[in-house]
Amino acid sequence: MANMTMIQAITNAMDVAMEKDEDILLFGEDVGKNGGVFRATAGLEAKYGEERVIDTPLAESGIGGMAIGLALEGFRPIMEVQFFGFIYEVFDSIAGQMARYRYKMSSTRNMPIVVRSPFGGGVHTPEMHSDNLEGLMTQTPGVKVVIPSNAYDAKGLLLSAIEDNDPVIFLEHMKLYRSQRMEVPEDYYTVPIGKAAVARSGKDVSVITYGAMVNESLKAAEALAKDGIDVEVIDLRTVAPLDIETIIATVEKTGRIVVVQEAQRTAGVASDVMSEISERAILSLKAPIARVAAPDTIFPFGMAENDWLPNHEDIKMKIKEVYEFN
Repeated sequence: MANMTMIQAITNAMDVAMEKDEDILLFGEDVGKNGGVFRATAGLEAKYGEERVIDTPLAESGIGGMAIGLALEGFRPIMEVQFFGFIYEVFDSIAGQMARYRYKMSSTRNMPIVVRSPFGGGVHTPEMHSDNLEGLMTQTPGVKVVIPSNAYDAKGLLLSAIEDNDPVIFLEHMKLYRSQRMEVPEDYYTVPIGKAAVARSGKDVSVITYGAMVNESLKAAEALAKDGIDVEVIDLRTVAPLDIETIIATVEKTGRIVVVQEAQRTAGVASDVMSEISERAILSLKAPIARVAAPDTIFPFGMAENDWLPNHEDIKMKIKEVYEFN
């Protein structure tokens, strides 16, 4: 075991995977000698060579096309989109092509592609770098969408994504890269895609969330414990497909639900979770489902970012509102 940040766990995952399987290729903008903007690929070009760790031109559409071609030839590509706000440039390759290949080819061909990308607010990046666009991906049949909240899960989920024969969008929240450390095994292990985790057990109110909002929800839960409110926190980990079984289990346990996302309010993961609960477990609810999300506006410039983003105080207030509902 080693004490790792999330970025170190991600680097380690790619390292052990590439050591195990020579068909894994890693490529993207500045991933080679520079090791990527956040140094997620640091040292990998030196270890595996320029033929397996490839610096590409600044052309996301070309990176996506390259991944599709390599996958069709039997490789297992890991493509990096430098920031997820740039996903529009490669959206056709992802949603229009790699997501559809299994269907179009009657399952005779696989698309074992991992699309890695940093995203998320709280670090004051320039415009189009922090945007939470996971909702676009969850509406795309044929891709899986994974968003870890800690270093252990990041490594295990990334290794599962690399093993998967379908395209996996692997989103890494920038604020989590170096903000915490935890014990992570240095050898090969996996965390299952499509399975949520109970980050904190509780009996009074359930918070269902993912990514950086897991930590904010845990802060809110610990604060409310002093007031005698016992909060359960569910870390979705995978937002497509959702772990419906775990979601319904926590609804039946507490009957009071707060769904939290960092993204704008409309048409996101929270909406999907709320709809599933309404359809499958509405009679288990003791209060209306509450939601914490960012406003339906463009992601603001850095000076306004902290006022715009949801935080533990927003979550705490909404939990109390649901808890006190009669």
